Amino acid sequence: MTGSTRRGTHLAIAALLACAAATVVPGPSRVHAAGCPWSDAGMPPEQRAHLLVAAMSIDQKVTITTQQEYLWQHYGVAGYIPGDPGICVPDLVLNDAGQGVGDMSINTTAFPAPIAQAASWDPALQQRFGDMLGWEAWHKGINVQLAPAIEVDRVPMNGRNFEYLSEDPYLAGQGAAALTRGLQGQHVIATLKHYIANSQETNRMSDSSDVDERTLHEIYLPPYDAAIQQGHAGAVMCSYNKVDTVYACENPTTLEHDLKNELGFTGFVMSDWNGTHSTAPAANAGLDMEMGVTPGFYYGAKLKAAVEAGQVAASRLDDMVFRIVLSMFEVGLFDHPLPPQPGAYAGNVDTPEAAKVALDVAEQGTVLLKNSGSVLPLLGGGKRIAVIGYSAGPAGAEATYNGGGSSHIPEFANKPVTNPLQSMEQVALANGDVVVYADGTSVADAIAAASAADVAVVFAYDQESEGTDRSGLTLQGSACAFVVCVPTPVNQDQLISTVAQANRNTVVVLTTGGPVLMPWVDQVKGVVEAWYPGQQQGDAIAAVLFGLVNPSAKLPETFPRSASDLPTQTPAQYPGVNLHSAYTEGLDVGYRWYDDRGIEPLFPFGHGLSYTTFGYSNLHITAAASPSGTATVSFDVTNTGARRGAEVAQLYIGAPTPNPVHEPSRQLRGFAKVTLDPGQTAHLSLPVDARAVSYWDVAAHRWAVEPGCHPALVGSSSRDLRLQGGGVDGRLIGCSVAAAGTPAVATAAQPALPNTAATMPPLIPDATAAPAAPLAAVGAVVVGARLRRRRPTRRRADAGCRPRRR
Repeated sequence: MTGSTRRGTHLAIAALLACAAATVVPGPSRVHAAGCPWSDAGMPPEQRAHLLVAAMSIDQKVTITTQQEYLWQHYGVAGYIPGDPGICVPDLVLNDAGQGVGDMSINTTAFPAPIAQAASWDPALQQRFGDMLGWEAWHKGINVQLAPAIEVDRVPMNGRNFEYLSEDPYLAGQGAAALTRGLQGQHVIATLKHYIANSQETNRMSDSSDVDERTLHEIYLPPYDAAIQQGHAGAVMCSYNKVDTVYACENPTTLEHDLKNELGFTGFVMSDWNGTHSTAPAANAGLDMEMGVTPGFYYGAKLKAAVEAGQVAASRLDDMVFRIVLSMFEVGLFDHPLPPQPGAYAGNVDTPEAAKVALDVAEQGTVLLKNSGSVLPLLGGGKRIAVIGYSAGPAGAEATYNGGGSSHIPEFANKPVTNPLQSMEQVALANGDVVVYADGTSVADAIAAASAADVAVVFAYDQESEGTDRSGLTLQGSACAFVVCVPTPVNQDQLISTVAQANRNTVVVLTTGGPVLMPWVDQVKGVVEAWYPGQQQGDAIAAVLFGLVNPSAKLPETFPRSASDLPTQTPAQYPGVNLHSAYTEGLDVGYRWYDDRGIEPLFPFGHGLSYTTFGYSNLHITAAASPSGTATVSFDVTNTGARRGAEVAQLYIGAPTPNPVHEPSRQLRGFAKVTLDPGQTAHLSLPVDARAVSYWDVAAHRWAVEPGCHPALVGSSSRDLRLQGGGVDGRLIGCSVAAAGTPAVATAAQPALPNTAATMPPLIPDATAAPAAPLAAVGAVVVGARLRRRRPTRRRADAGCRPRRR
């Protein structure tokens, strides 16, 4: 969700809401199941939904499709549709999320930005975050979270990239599915957004994303597919932009055909706030719910009139309502009534347990990019450490822990943000080190501090926000539309270079929303990317710098050496010409662009260092038992260093030679995160299904297997590939790749799978390990995952439907 204007004064609105809360009188909860047979929790959700829709009047149906109150009017939430006690329908309470329970909510946890979560490459951790986010939302009286945001990062300058997960559709999809499972396990509907091809904030309300059919299916749809098939997402939010000249919220191709029919999405589609542009065209195209800053601008009474005039079929209205209530039944909204207001709004959900999740995500999402001479960790004691930079101190930390816009979590509503300076001072004191601080506003002071220190740690930041794009990839390119930006006191690139000249042991800690250029990278010994780390940022960064935590994160995005290396180089591609953005790079998004053109990035996709080392060996490929099954790529990972650590082993499937359909050179098709003690070895197995060796056949409008032998490449990043020994073909049989090393082993011969357009199964994210090698947090174990229907013991029992009515 967004909003045409930024938040205004949070405290003033909170005060008004507190006054309004005094007038809220709890009403009857719900009638017994005898009066509402669909209230029987033992009945299948589809049956319950059919019964309810059949019992609803046209007015009741129209009401549930339409925003009913102004933005933030109902206890500061983004959207509100009151329930109907007469038919046992609960309220729908919608709120922004991503970095925590947002909008005007108070006393909630500020978690790390989604890009930091994705950098963990750990779906289990992401599901844990989603679980805590859902728990907080439910206890704040919210049952629809407007998250996760899962668009593929096409344009590195996009002001909302910090809200998204990756430039790679597979990695984004696995994270989206995990977040969705976590949220919905707490009886809170997850909303996938911003559907689709929403790649920039510049002209976001009117720009047309002109993307070809194959690119749409191979790059931009897969994250949604994964979150729907593996996470069973209940809602999708369509975006502001147009797709091939048609607004995304009234585009029948992307909504009805691609999303609902092709991907099999059974939930409901809501508009972004004020993203609806018509009544009948939007409804007939597949928009099920209108959301906006003001109630019912195109739906509501206008939708009722359109149905009565025959412009929208009554069956279509029934379908809209069925989709909404089906998601409500499936996720448990009918069976788990929200806590009453105003108590929920005023309650404090920023618990120690939530803070621990925020800390774990921040630590596991911090990427060690460079560590020359093992300058990190800061071990030994007795050192003098110069900490330099505005963002290291209290004021700077509070300005840079979070991205801006609708997902922003205001710090006043939480306990104070931990700052790196204070956290480093605490650890240094225990180690016998001395910390001196210069905020960077005086270059002379920074030089003096660095010159007298054993190690200089420079903190630098940018600020990204919904509503505008970054002006560039330098540290001066912040985007400040819906957040109060703090101007950088000095040119941070120059400051880093100056400090590095004064102290050869210089480490740079970045808190940014995405990739930045590093003209000083060869002058410094260490680089750490902490993203927007949330309220526990100080403790997390200090833990990584001092080695209390061994970094294990990997880049979910490529860091370029130069702006001239970017995939979106021309004005026609970005920001667009005459309100048209041409996706002419096609499939070559992110690392695919760099690989296919032989461009060396500064730090490649999947890169991330550790304080230990890992070796790879024993690549083996096992054929699928049938053409519709999965082949298996197995290998060993060994901790060859001196301390316990976690490694993310990555599987890329390459294009065959020849490559007549022009697939990218290699694409991520699996990964697993494993924690190992020194000398310990884990045997990992990753599946490869038909989709991994398929392309979208535009002529047939279906997936088709590309013939030839597809190399299987395993390693620590997209450019650090340790094992290359054969591959898989269209029959999912191991095959030999010329000059690829030892041929892979195929255990069984299979009948040929014809190279005809055929519907392919989705990529299956699996990672298994031999029992002899205990694993911790294997990141891709979600095979056959079903939506969890837990009943958290922390919730009050209530025999009724609803605790309140406004």
